[in-house]
Amino acid sequence: MFDYPDYLKKLAAGHPVDTPFLSFMGMELEKIGNGYAKFSMLIRPEFIQGAGIMQGGLGIAFSSETVAHALMTTLEPGDNITTLELKNNFISPAVTGRLTAEANVFKRGSRIIIADCIVKDEKGRDISRSTSTLMVLKNNKKND
Repeated sequence: MFDYPDYLKKLAAGHPVDTPFLSFMGMELEKIGNGYAKFSMLIRPEFIQGAGIMQGGLGIAFSSETVAHALMTTLEPGDNITTLELKNNFISPAVTGRLTAEANVFKRGSRIIIADCIVKDEKGRDISRSTSTLMVLKNNKKND
């Protein structure tokens, strides 16, 4: 069982956490609160695809991970989450510099959560917007 409160406490304090994906993406936590998360990351050269812009799947992964962290702040001990649906709109291409993703829980039910995430570049230009629907998996209960 993953201890989300402990993980978030360590992450917010800047202590090492075992999250290879955050390291791979170069994601840095900027702020976290109740139903909110903000991360930033530098667009690295290896993120650029043939047309000279950041590969879109990496941008979606950045949004998804930021949303997941916003949702983690709303979970009860022992709960887990899984994504049911993620819709993303690309608004502008990302080429260089630092991106920032801000995610907010829009609606929190007992089992279903809807969250939004906006990704911006260093100039404040909107890069993408995503909406995610996730399900809370209650600890020690059958989920069907």
